[in-house]
Amino acid sequence: MARGRVTDENAKVDFIEPSHSVLNTPNKLSVTDFEDWVQERGLYFAEEWASEFTPIFKMNDPGEKPLKGSLLIGKYGKGNIVYTGLSFFRQLPAGVSGAYRLFANLLSLENE
Repeated sequence: MARGRVTDENAKVDFIEPSHSVLNTPNKLSVTDFEDWVQERGLYFAEEWASEFTPIFKMNDPGEKPLKGSLLIGKYGKGNIVYTGLSFFRQLPAGVSGAYRLFANLLSLENE
């Protein structure tokens, strides 16, 4: 874990692994799912991780370097380990539909 964060709630989000199931099942996600986020994208993004983990997104505040540690997924046994610094604690109470769709996909992850 590190201190990386993206405070601009409108910061561009790039999909590093667009074919990953977390972006496709049960909800097909797109960059529009990151519209209407409130206050920030997230904080405490991972800076380093083991090769078993896959970074899913890349994002940054204006003028700063892109960060890839906002959502990491790694296979473990019959399931997955998920690390996220995304600010679900702000988005879900605010009713941000894209955050709900992503959260549902996280809960639906299967071992691929």
